[in-house]
Amino acid sequence: MVIQVETETIKRWNPEAHIGLSKEQVKKRIEQGKVNKDETVPTKTIKQIVLGNVFTLFNILNLGLAASILLVGSYKNLLFMGGVICNTLISIIQEIRTKKMIDKLSLLATSKAKVIREGKKIEIEIDDIVLDDVIAFKVGEQVTVDSILLEGTCEVNEAFITGEETPIIKKKGDMILSGSFLVSGHVLAKAEHIGLENYTAQISREARYTKKVTSVLMQSLNTIIKWVSILVVPLGIILFTKQMYLGNGIADAVVGTVAAVIGMIPEGLVLLTSTVLAVGIIKLSKYKVLVQELYCIETLARIDTLCLDKTGTLTEGKMEVFTTIPVQKEKEEIEVILNTFTKYTEDENATMKAIKEKYQKDSIFSVKEVIPFKSEKKYSGIVTEQGDTYLLGAPEFLLDREDALFENIHTYSKDYRVLVLIKVEKEASLAKREVYGFVLLQDIIRKQAEQTIAYFKEQGVEVKVISGDSPITVSSIAKRVGIDKAEEYIDMSRVKDEEIEQVAGMYTVFGRVTPAQKKALIMALKNQKHTVAMTGDGVNDVLALKEADCSIAMASGSDAARNVSQIVLLESNFDAMPNVVLEGRQTINNIERSATLFLTKTMYASMLAILFLFINRPYPFEPIQLTLTSVVAIGIPSFVLALETNRKRIEGNFFSNVFSKAFPFAFVLVVDIVLIMILSSLLHCTKVETSTLCVIMNAIVSFLLLYRVCSPFNLIKKILYVSMIFLFIVQVIGFGELFSLADFQFKLLFIILLTSMITFMILGKLIPFTQNKLEKKYK
Repeated sequence: MVIQVETETIKRWNPEAHIGLSKEQVKKRIEQGKVNKDETVPTKTIKQIVLGNVFTLFNILNLGLAASILLVGSYKNLLFMGGVICNTLISIIQEIRTKKMIDKLSLLATSKAKVIREGKKIEIEIDDIVLDDVIAFKVGEQVTVDSILLEGTCEVNEAFITGEETPIIKKKGDMILSGSFLVSGHVLAKAEHIGLENYTAQISREARYTKKVTSVLMQSLNTIIKWVSILVVPLGIILFTKQMYLGNGIADAVVGTVAAVIGMIPEGLVLLTSTVLAVGIIKLSKYKVLVQELYCIETLARIDTLCLDKTGTLTEGKMEVFTTIPVQKEKEEIEVILNTFTKYTEDENATMKAIKEKYQKDSIFSVKEVIPFKSEKKYSGIVTEQGDTYLLGAPEFLLDREDALFENIHTYSKDYRVLVLIKVEKEASLAKREVYGFVLLQDIIRKQAEQTIAYFKEQGVEVKVISGDSPITVSSIAKRVGIDKAEEYIDMSRVKDEEIEQVAGMYTVFGRVTPAQKKALIMALKNQKHTVAMTGDGVNDVLALKEADCSIAMASGSDAARNVSQIVLLESNFDAMPNVVLEGRQTINNIERSATLFLTKTMYASMLAILFLFINRPYPFEPIQLTLTSVVAIGIPSFVLALETNRKRIEGNFFSNVFSKAFPFAFVLVVDIVLIMILSSLLHCTKVETSTLCVIMNAIVSFLLLYRVCSPFNLIKKILYVSMIFLFIVQVIGFGELFSLADFQFKLLFIILLTSMITFMILGKLIPFTQNKLEKKYK
């Protein structure tokens, strides 16, 4: 990749390695804007949150309706605005609370840098590094900005950038790239690029396209909002005109039209959805999971394919000694030499760290010379005071290829990293050697990796491993954690671009994968109609993470991977994944259940509004009456149900599930209203009595729907259901005049009983019919 650097002419400084920049020079760089600032804002500002929640389409529409009510002086019918205001305030408070939580968690992912300024080593934020700063790097630290080595030699691992773990030697004058990390050596380096000029920033910028959110929930809600928005204004205008044509006064026409329009607006559903998702994000924060996109927890709950990177996901990125295998010496003698290695060597690569962890006893030998590990030799060594030279490293470099031992080595290497320990007279004469034995090392599997893989297997999710490492090594690790078909692996370095679509579905383990191939594999799986999640931690994973339907990064990985991912596991705890899935399930199932309540009202209100264009009768509801039934049968129950624990598997299509439950009740209520209109006309009921009958019937149908949505009942649902019915009865009896309800008479009771019987008959036939039809359509 060609790094694009700004063309603006900036005077470059070459500070001495142990002195660094002066205060004046740092100040000058800050004035020039040459600071390693991250310009991306993780969350909206509070002002953006407030404006975004206040100036919504539905709020503007409701404000217009409230102004109409004010103009005609029907002040009690402004009660619906109380719900609108509460919805807006709750949404603002919840979003601000979530913002603070995300901002707080985001700070956990930040790290520090050590720089030399005015001859002193100081620790600063990475964002405070300026161009030409002298930075100190040591073993195990990640390179924060592209830098030129001023002093020292080191080996860097560029696995986060290329996926290849083989260390690369860097000397004075060489460039070390951001995203790589030191596996040996201590160096001082000058910041060559900062901010967006860094190599990793270039890759991240390449990945920063606008990705279409694959949320079934969001798509369904957007479809509903779109059609309501299209219908509501023209329908309201035509209905108002019709009411005036019937000879109703302007006040009655406005009140009736407003009632019809507010019934069609599912504003509480939008609030409910965002609130439930926000609560899910806050709950996941307890597991140290940072959710950077609202709808991704839903997407993760729907995945059928999970693609994992080996390092950092299945393994800890560390190694351990599995065992030693004697050849010409006993096991105890091998361990004595290994204890000597750990005492005297300064190597800090992954292999030597594992040996040091295992062998920590005092050495019985004195060492006069240490041979440091170098990538081109692939071994390290020690020379004892007695003049014996011991070398420990890769068999390919210390043994002859024709050696009979290579047959054993080939067998061991399928599951382990193999080192050989030999004794020679001196380093230059490898031909005269005594083979002490082999040291077998293996990657350390994350503690809960096996259980987490088993969980996804139980959920019917296919797990694939995509790694830059050797396919044989990756396959071995996949077997250890219990991934199905782990023996089905392929070396992607031998695969042509046009073959990727085919191999994506054929194999489970993919080794030697380039960053471009990772992205291509994700695209191929999506083209095969899979919903794909991808986990990764390196710069080489960035493009694939952006392409996946849901992307998960480890906080211990690169900044680039964290920045482009929708979910960040802050403690790099892969075992937190099931919690995210379960939270996603609860979110979808509960929103689906509560959406049924809201959409029933939208459906019957829309059907009634259209119907009353052709019926020469006033619209039967007032806004305040709809507020009454909405609060007790929709508003309060929906929020209680939305926060209930519900971790069932997601079944069926969201829209079909909601529609199959909502439509029968919406349809039967419309039939009931028409029947009431006919019967009230025959029995000479007044307008207030007709309106009262409609309110009571609306409540009966709504409570029948609530009963179905609450099933099966537990104690909380029983209390909720009974208390809502009780609250409705108290409101009707105690505040009948406020809600424009008539006193109950025998003829009203007769109409209610007759209509209720018809309701039960229609629902008994319509519910199973609708459910079966839609299940066949979306199966």
